[in-house]
Amino acid sequence: MGLRLKSAIRNYAFLFFGCLSFHLVGTWSLPLIDRDEPRFAEASREMIERGDYIVPHFNGDLRLDKPPLAYWAQAASYKIFGENDFAARFPSAVAAALVALSIFAWGLRMADERTAGWAAIIFTLSLQTFVHAKAAVADMWLVLFMTTAHWSGWGLLEEKQTPNAQRRTPNAQWWAFYVSLALGFLAKGPIAWTPLLTVGATLFFARDLRRVRQFKFGRGILLMLAIVALWGIPALVRTQGEFFTIGLGRHVIARSFATMEGHGSKSVLGYLVLLPFYFVMVFVSFFPWSIKLPWLVRRLRRKPAAGVGDPTYRPRDKIDNYLIAGAAIVFIIFTFATTKLPHYTLPAFPLLALLLARRWQSARSRFGVIAAGAVSIWLMIALVLPPFVAGSFPAASLFRQAREQLRPEMEFGAVDYTEPSLVWYFRSRAKGFFTQLNQKRAVEFMAKPGPRFVILPTSLARTLFGNQAEWQMFSTAGINIAKGKHVDLTLVLKPE
Repeated sequence: MGLRLKSAIRNYAFLFFGCLSFHLVGTWSLPLIDRDEPRFAEASREMIERGDYIVPHFNGDLRLDKPPLAYWAQAASYKIFGENDFAARFPSAVAAALVALSIFAWGLRMADERTAGWAAIIFTLSLQTFVHAKAAVADMWLVLFMTTAHWSGWGLLEEKQTPNAQRRTPNAQWWAFYVSLALGFLAKGPIAWTPLLTVGATLFFARDLRRVRQFKFGRGILLMLAIVALWGIPALVRTQGEFFTIGLGRHVIARSFATMEGHGSKSVLGYLVLLPFYFVMVFVSFFPWSIKLPWLVRRLRRKPAAGVGDPTYRPRDKIDNYLIAGAAIVFIIFTFATTKLPHYTLPAFPLLALLLARRWQSARSRFGVIAAGAVSIWLMIALVLPPFVAGSFPAASLFRQAREQLRPEMEFGAVDYTEPSLVWYFRSRAKGFFTQLNQKRAVEFMAKPGPRFVILPTSLARTLFGNQAEWQMFSTAGINIAKGKHVDLTLVLKPE
């Protein structure tokens, strides 16, 4: 093995394990945050329980919101680390480290080692990456496969033409492009096909028919759909088409034209006011690097004549245009969608990181100072904040208090507090499914034979079950994260 190859392997390994370690810090001490994290974590556990890796379930019911790739990754993680908060979040950290690796490899192809390294660091230390690389959700897998699709699409565009290019067997970049699009769909649905728009826009403005043929779109899209169909057809058959109507209809199309779970505005005026949401929010999500975005825009818009006499000036080139197109398409798609969340534009961050690194490299700014500062701040937050706030998570707090008293045969329910975290934490011991109750049904539920427990507001628990001296009670106060409300809850447990 040559010295150059050994050095490359060492650099890739150092980057991957360095990023992985950075993202994992604190993931074991912060309870899963309602509502998405517990939903993903529990659905993955129920995959294992059922032995069904095609159709996800949550609390015994179908969960058709997302395709299965993130669940598969979490299920594999559970096999290694057990069913716990760390294991649920581990796959996202792995995916984020692989994104950094992809950015680095792409940067080496388009520039040099320093630019590639800077781009990987910029992505890794962005605020939204810091948050979602520690989250038990599907977003990092989407970012990974959109990044590899953009990278391989760029590689096909840059590949040298030959007279018989249209007759050549598809190369590794062609396979990587369409397989990445398929895996991205399996991570989070049709938004993963955005790189097709980036490539299409680039080809449209290049007006080069030979490069269009090089993509072999017909057979490539058939390959992509065939990979998706390996899961999609059994899922559609098993759910009698519901995976299509709910997963695509409600969670893609309806999300684009109506707000979901309060994420956006229902009025026309509110929709118009929120149109620039992502162009403002990027200064928070891409922090600390967002402080350089106005400078980056000025450099990219600068005319060649204005750069005369500036040794750091470099005119915008076709690589810049490709990266700009990819990032802009992501921002535009979500700008016009009605449902809005700050992390939706995260797939554009690898492209922004490469853009910024290419320009920053020539400007010789204090990159290292900002990077060191960001590492220090993020590590401090990851180490200090989770233990400090962990007691404010009601479901996790009640579970810690009552866990030794829980038995697999127990049934359980709750009144007025029905967040998914209850299912995730308590089903790790009590294997029955969660039941949503009202005040009357809670009394009837606890009167049934057999061990069981109910979670309800503390004042109501005292009123309904205060005279049950032989039953155990565990109380906590905290925050309902999903609703932003203070709650005071009591778990009433009937041992036998």
